[in-house]
Amino acid sequence: MRFMMLLRLDPSQAPEGPSTELMDEMGKLIEEMTRAGVLLDTGGFRPLEESTRIRLSGGRQTVLDGPFAEAKEVIGGYVLVQAKSKDEAAGWASRFLAIHGDGWELEAEIRQVEEP
Repeated sequence: MRFMMLLRLDPSQAPEGPSTELMDEMGKLIEEMTRAGVLLDTGGFRPLEESTRIRLSGGRQTVLDGPFAEAKEVIGGYVLVQAKSKDEAAGWASRFLAIHGDGWELEAEIRQVEEP
């Protein structure tokens, strides 16, 4: 089964991005996930200021370019894994969050990908 982990964070939390140490630890975990055959894809997103939202309401589309003043949390990245169960995917998500340490406020939403 495939699971998508959507990583939510406060956009004001780390404007300069992750530290070198965090990137090193993340690289180790990503390598371990790759060797285990679990990791399918992962990535972080560019800043909110560079994003665009397209909303459909009442049959009309509205396009709005960032930044978005009301954004209290954003999806900062994702991890797509192949796991035997949601519990296994949650275990990987927990490890991913743990390497960030005490200075971060993060949330991982884990959703199973609908298979055809």
